[in-house]
Amino acid sequence: MFLSLVGLAHFYLWHRMVRSTTGPGRSRRALTWGLVGLVLLVVAAFAGSRVEWGHWLAWPGYLWVAVMFYLVVILVVLEIPRAVAALLLRRAASRSATPEPVPVLAGAGGPAEDEPVAPPAAEAAPMSRRLFLGRATAAVAGVGALGTVGYGVTTALGDPVTERVRVALPKLDPRLSGLRFAVVSDVHLGPLTGLRHTERIVRMINGLEADVVAIVGDLVDGPVAELGPLARPLKDLESRYGAYFVTGNHEYYVSGGPGEWIEELAELGVRSLRNERVEIRHQGAVLDLAGVNDVGGVDAGDPPDFDKALGGREAGRSTVLLAHQPIQVAEAARHGVDLQLSGHTHGGQLAPFNLVVGLQQPVVSGLATVDGVPVYVTRGAGFWGPPVRVGAPPEITMLELRA
Repeated sequence: MFLSLVGLAHFYLWHRMVRSTTGPGRSRRALTWGLVGLVLLVVAAFAGSRVEWGHWLAWPGYLWVAVMFYLVVILVVLEIPRAVAALLLRRAASRSATPEPVPVLAGAGGPAEDEPVAPPAAEAAPMSRRLFLGRATAAVAGVGALGTVGYGVTTALGDPVTERVRVALPKLDPRLSGLRFAVVSDVHLGPLTGLRHTERIVRMINGLEADVVAIVGDLVDGPVAELGPLARPLKDLESRYGAYFVTGNHEYYVSGGPGEWIEELAELGVRSLRNERVEIRHQGAVLDLAGVNDVGGVDAGDPPDFDKALGGREAGRSTVLLAHQPIQVAEAARHGVDLQLSGHTHGGQLAPFNLVVGLQQPVVSGLATVDGVPVYVTRGAGFWGPPVRVGAPPEITMLELRA
């Protein structure tokens, strides 16, 4: 499916950026082969991200994916104005081509039959309407796409936004009111991130002085042997009651599954909640903090188990659930969860892709109530694929519980 979408996108770009802007000849052939090379670059970037030298291909490949995306979006939006402009130009051309009668005075003699008539002055052939519209449209799309991606790179590689959210829970013990969670997700340590990326996130979390740190999945995009050094700053996380982690779908893409990362995080002082819960004791009251595996663990034989994580709880005690994907709230509601913290969506990462994400997840970003359960979905602190964020800046959340 991925290869098909990439192929269709590049064919559309060839039609609008090459065929509509050039005539048959050397220029069209050169641009066509250049576009074929970009298709191969995209495939190599995704495949190369799993090998040691892949980051050399990842940067140009992923950046082109973002430029390609916005070229397609802008060109599709311009299809209607382009069609209207073509119609107007055709009408104007037809009017100018209609000869107007030239009045001749009676008795005025024209040139003699044997008198030579001077040919009209030579004029440069005007650019065809097709080429004019094609080049104008391509120029607008190119400038728009490059500008958008440039802005998106600056946003993605900059400091995450700190979102401060208060969530009122009807059953919350008043003594737990004011309990603060630092929520972070989708850090995506990988070939395009460096040590400073992790250090910055840890520094910002520590600055929030939270009671609990919740890492809601998709922390890594590679094995411990490759990315272990990038995760070491996590040992410096500070909070009153500890840092907790649940798996995301990307942890199951790592060769061998999430097991080695679970062990590595334990050595760094981050506890993984694998279909289990812990008690958070605060000011003489107790809150259940539960975590379930991501639905991506189903195919890996490590599925979410809500009965194991949430069964047998003490009646009347509030429960906060860490679950990577918002869609898991349907099962959480059946188990009487008071609040779910999730990530996964990136807030869409590349607007207007957020509209597509909304077809698959009940919440794209922010706080919403689904099946009677408040769900907070963080946009994530990192990025996946293109190092670009448009309309969805990276985020670290300070979430405070209120009675």
